[in-house]
Amino acid sequence: MSRLDSETKRKLREMGVASLVDTIEAQDDALTLGVVFEERIKIAVDDAHATFTHSKVEGLVRRAGLRYPNADLRRVDMIEQRGLDRGVIAQLGTCQFITRQQNVVFQGFTGSGKSYLGSALAKQACQHRYRAHYIRMPDLEESWASARDRPAGREKWLRKYAAFTLLVIDEWLLDTPTDDTRTMLLELLERRYDATSTVFCTQYAKKDWHQRLGGGVHADAIMDRIVHNTIWIETGEVNMREHTAAAN
Repeated sequence: MSRLDSETKRKLREMGVASLVDTIEAQDDALTLGVVFEERIKIAVDDAHATFTHSKVEGLVRRAGLRYPNADLRRVDMIEQRGLDRGVIAQLGTCQFITRQQNVVFQGFTGSGKSYLGSALAKQACQHRYRAHYIRMPDLEESWASARDRPAGREKWLRKYAAFTLLVIDEWLLDTPTDDTRTMLLELLERRYDATSTVFCTQYAKKDWHQRLGGGVHADAIMDRIVHNTIWIETGEVNMREHTAAAN
């Protein structure tokens, strides 16, 4: 394939296909000698699409705000010793739970790797080109409180957090929610219910949630929007921070 003239390249870049121009220009004539025109175009388009996809995924991961940006479900340590089911972790990696609008709970002791797993799952969602977001519960509450001071701030806030295809809430119920926070959680989870997926990373077993949510009808309603379509995973008692420090 002859090199593109400057006017053709300008037009292609103007149409937003600069990556295609780059891949055509980068083709090695020696390596593609004898390859028919259609195949060379296909190779160029495949390369350009791979570049586009990689760039899009990188952007999704960057905007997800992950606590552990390098987290990877394929590199989860000591699965058996921690009591994790390798098959369940692999199944989560397919992100089919997102297409089914299921939630996930990672529950375990301090240092058992809940935040890492939450970050890894959000990153996996990004690689499937879903919009994911990671946030700690205290930061979620602070963000909600500050939204009150902006015009229509709380409605915009709810629309924003309801729109993420996957929302990871870390340190879930670490502190007892206030009445205002419970109202927010009920509205947010109602909007997300049966439409998106939420991951909860928490130290507390399901039996403790109702009390920590303050009991009463608000706790009933919040629990009702979580527990019926959720994959529950215990992360065990192994302190992965201590394990990593010892290994290093």
